[in-house]
This record gives sequence, structure tokens and C-alpha cells, in this order.
Amino acid sequence: MGTSMNIVWLYLFSGAVAGIISGMLGVGGGIVLVPILIFIFGVLAIPVGMAAHMAIGTSLSTIIFTSMSAIHAQHRRKAIDWNLVRKLAPATILGSLISGYLAGLIPGQALKAIFGVFLAAAAVQMFFEWRPAPYRTLPGPLALLGIGTGIGALSAMLGIGGGTLTVPFFNWCNVDLRRAIATSTTLGFGLAIFGTIGFIVSGFQRPGLPSASFGYVSLPAMLGIASTAVLFAPFGVHLSYRLPVRRLKRIFALLLLCLAFNILLNFI
Repeated sequence: MGTSMNIVWLYLFSGAVAGIISGMLGVGGGIVLVPILIFIFGVLAIPVGMAAHMAIGTSLSTIIFTSMSAIHAQHRRKAIDWNLVRKLAPATILGSLISGYLAGLIPGQALKAIFGVFLAAAAVQMFFEWRPAPYRTLPGPLALLGIGTGIGALSAMLGIGGGTLTVPFFNWCNVDLRRAIATSTTLGFGLAIFGTIGFIVSGFQRPGLPSASFGYVSLPAMLGIASTAVLFAPFGVHLSYRLPVRRLKRIFALLLLCLAFNILLNFI
């Protein structure tokens, strides 16, 4: 009973942190949730190969609720570039739907290692925060289609909302940082829905799934995390307009690096 209650509190706390991060940096919160969920599912004695898939599928499902809350807060500030959303959303959704299903076919240990390497790379990029050439702008429709599909596919495979890829991409194209965060949050909504569907389908008939699971989505974890994430996402949006984003991104990058080392050391 004590362990169960501790896990419930961990779900609630994780949701609050993910909500703040989602609203503040536009990264969906999954980049923090996946390592935490891998740890929790390990405590619950879920096999490693299954735990990685469940962590990613569950993370995507919570991003649906987190992004809805953050989108509402960003829309009130008129920060979302809806024209850019219309251009990229179909491609990111297509990529997430395909990848969400295919990720279920990848061995869990390999998926865990891929995520650890990705976290480390994202942390380095975020910490050093390179400056794009001043003349660079968004590419044409065909290039956006290819880039959007790639973002959707990789994001769904890793259980993140897409912002870890779209925000740096927008920054590379000289899109204003706060507009990039708001637009990335909006794109993450559709990506999370169809990525979740992919993980549900790929895990639906898998034997040995824990009770109260829907494919590779843990319903107790999803409900616990989402319940606090939707409350704290608007607060994260508020922080993004009040605090020095560059300093926050560097702190967050160090957190990502710690999480990456933890995952990779356990893998080795």
C-alpha cells in the first residue's frame, strides 16, 4: 500500500513538472516523463523491454492533455503562428502515426538506448544555444513537409511532444523564440494524439501487459500525470514571459544531461 501511494504521488509530481516545462519551453514534458516512467515501471516489476514502450506510449498520451492546457494559455496571449501550424501539422501527424506503430516493433533496450543518446544530444544543443545565420528563413512547402514528417516520426518514437525538435528548428530559421515555443506546443497536440494511437495499436495484443493498460498506455499513470499537468501548464506559459529563458534553458539542459547519463549507465 505504501509503495502504491508513493507511486501515485510521483505521478502527480511528475505531471506538475511536465506541465511547467511544457508551457515554459514548448517541449511537451515527455523528455522528463519518459525517464521517470521507465524508473516507475521498473519498480512495478514490468520487464525492461515492455517498460520502455509503455513509458513512451504513456508519455505521449499525457501530452494530449498538457498541450491542450498550454495551447489555451498561449492563444490568449496571441503567441501562436496558426499559419505555420497549418503548414506543419499534417506532416508531423503523419510521421507520428507511422512511427508510433513502428516503435512497438523495436526492442525495448534499443529504444531505451536511443532515448538516452537523444537526451544527451538535445542537452548539448540546448546548453550551447548556437545562433542561426541572420538571413535564414523557413524553407518552402516541400521541405517543410519532409522536415515535419521527420519531426513527427522521431518525436513519437521517443515519446516527446516535438518541441525538442521544432523549437531548435524554428530558432534555426530565425523564428522568434516565444512564438516558436507557442507554435511548437500547438503542433504537439496532434502529434501526441496520433502517436498515442500508434502505441495503442502496436501494443494492443501483446501478452503480459499490466492491468489497466490500453496497448502501451498505462491508464493510472496517464490519469495521475495529466491531472496535475493541465493545472501547471498555464503557469509554465506565465514563467516563459517572466523569467530569463536563456538561463532556464541552460538549467533544463543540465537536467536532461543528468537524465541521459542515468539511462545510459543503467543500460550499460
